Amino acid sequence: MDAPAENHDGRLCLVTGASGYIGGRLVPELLDAGYRVRCMARSARRLRDHPWAGRVEIAEADATDPASTRRALDGVDVAYYLIHAIGGEGRFSETDRRAARTFAAAARDAGVERLVYLGGMAPEEELSPHLASRAEVGRIMLDAGVPAAWLRAAVIIGSGSASFEMLRYLTERLPVMVTPRWVHTRIQPIAIRDVLHYLVASAALPADVSRGFDIGGPDVLTYREMMRRYAAVAGLRRRLIIPVPVLSPWLSSLWVGAITPVPGRLARPLVESLRNEVICREHDIARHIPPPARGPTGFERSVALALRRIQEADVATRWSSASVPGAPSDPLPTDPDWAGGSLYTDERARDTGAPRQRLWEVIEGIGGERGWYSFPLAWSVRGVLDRLVGGVGLRRGRRDPRRLRIGETVDFWRVEEIEPGRLLRLRAEMRLPGLAWLELRIAEHDGRVRYVQRALFHPRGLLGHLYWWAFKPFHNRVFGGMCQGVAEAAEKPRPRTPHVLAGGERHAR
Repeated sequence: MDAPAENHDGRLCLVTGASGYIGGRLVPELLDAGYRVRCMARSARRLRDHPWAGRVEIAEADATDPASTRRALDGVDVAYYLIHAIGGEGRFSETDRRAARTFAAAARDAGVERLVYLGGMAPEEELSPHLASRAEVGRIMLDAGVPAAWLRAAVIIGSGSASFEMLRYLTERLPVMVTPRWVHTRIQPIAIRDVLHYLVASAALPADVSRGFDIGGPDVLTYREMMRRYAAVAGLRRRLIIPVPVLSPWLSSLWVGAITPVPGRLARPLVESLRNEVICREHDIARHIPPPARGPTGFERSVALALRRIQEADVATRWSSASVPGAPSDPLPTDPDWAGGSLYTDERARDTGAPRQRLWEVIEGIGGERGWYSFPLAWSVRGVLDRLVGGVGLRRGRRDPRRLRIGETVDFWRVEEIEPGRLLRLRAEMRLPGLAWLELRIAEHDGRVRYVQRALFHPRGLLGHLYWWAFKPFHNRVFGGMCQGVAEAAEKPRPRTPHVLAGGERHAR
């Protein structure tokens, strides 16, 4: 943010979606502006490793549960609603509607002074299901009986946002693109720093201001122009873009899912939204909130800032950090006699002459660019198969190449537990007929450092049992090779840190 911290008389802000892309960045901005902050999350553990965790209150609640939501809102002055079921299966609009109504009613009952909601723009034409759902949530907030500010933004440009990742990978990986008609749709993108500026300032709006506001950057571009301008900023050759009058949203989402880290079930609502022209129809927010101190951030500058963050491995939050709707949340089986039913395990161990700290560096840096230390073809094929059946695949990578937090994604895993120097536990988010975990531990044996690796699988029905036994012949190559590869990597000299350039080239620094 551009403005220095202010005195807000200890006003308390509640932030929902704090584990997500926007919420995780909003929290420190509110703290720096002088507010007290309470984060509402279904699991407090998901926020434990954020750098601001020790400066906030955390309330465990589910936005669809009236009782827990009402407790989380007790004593709150300003409530930020940053929840959306995009990427979920089934009728996500019903989930959005139920959660929004529950939250709005609880805010009214708790005496909250202001609601702030960040949604998409709502042009007068027929909206995509994604934009229509977000617009409905905005209207629910405005009708809550509490002064509300509904900020409406189009594409948000910032390191780690799903829209930016889609733009980035499409442009970098395809010098020649055959694209659908939506590349001609006009869009008014906005930089993430400007979004945060308006979100923070909305907390201090007068009580008589209750309405929606369009927010956008200074540039109105087609998606085609955005790709070409991105290429210029990133130092890439000019891209050849050939629009065609075909490619339905479903086909487009498959195409986007095949090229970018954004999985098809998330890409589809994003692609469908691109058929709507999303430009500001008014700029009334300027009457109440001044622009950022340095002025609105232009498209080229916002891209350059995002790429610099990526190059420096300084991405604060990422789209994949948000919970995947429908993802398993069952408790980890703690022993082979788990009360939940059958449990298959594959446990391996290897002594190593590497220091504990070096072994931990290898464990914490696993996945992403470094891979999984065994049978790369098998991991790649498993990732491709997962994408084909609508899963997340391997392309999500990591937010940071060296450090992990609880709740972050590592390819098709999510960090469930991390004890620095001792334990990393990953929960599988690929499509499986059951639940799976991968534990990487450091122990000692006869005075030597030992690497211990355990894969666990809880099958669901007959298909789950068949799945385990069908892949068991490959376990020695995959899990055995991984155990050996991790230990051997720790015994090698520490490599120089790779530095990824904007255009995808690499050098060591």
